[in-house]
Amino acid sequence: MYTDDTGTVWGRNASGSWLWIQPDNIHYPCWISASVVETHGNIFTLRIAPVRLPHSTLYGPPEGVTATRDGDSVTVSWQPVNMTEDDNRGYMIEANVCQGGILVWMAVATMEPSYTFDDETTCPDESNGLLYTVEKHGYTDPVPIPWP
Repeated sequence: MYTDDTGTVWGRNASGSWLWIQPDNIHYPCWISASVVETHGNIFTLRIAPVRLPHSTLYGPPEGVTATRDGDSVTVSWQPVNMTEDDNRGYMIEANVCQGGILVWMAVATMEPSYTFDDETTCPDESNGLLYTVEKHGYTDPVPIPWP
């Protein structure tokens, strides 16, 4: 969007840092950072919009997913997915981890078949996560992480 463009806000992410909008000058909705637009009204009255990742079946999801805890560190590991160099975009983990006594959502990208999170054990709700293979056409079906 450019200066003076307008649109309708249909939803937001959980923190309100991204907005799901329908610009008036294009025929499809999109996400936009809340920091680059001026809104009227309280965005927190809007529903949390689901994120729809582009789906791909060219490669399979990761296999052999494990997670181990060592104090406040949780390491998630899996077997590498063989992809062509041109297609390979690594892996993405969507996780809800405990930090400061609350669950914090984060998405991380890695080219390696493991990732370590800071995850305290002080939250009333359980930490959790999903793992995806990422290639240039999209994302595989997610694999639930057996969070310790």
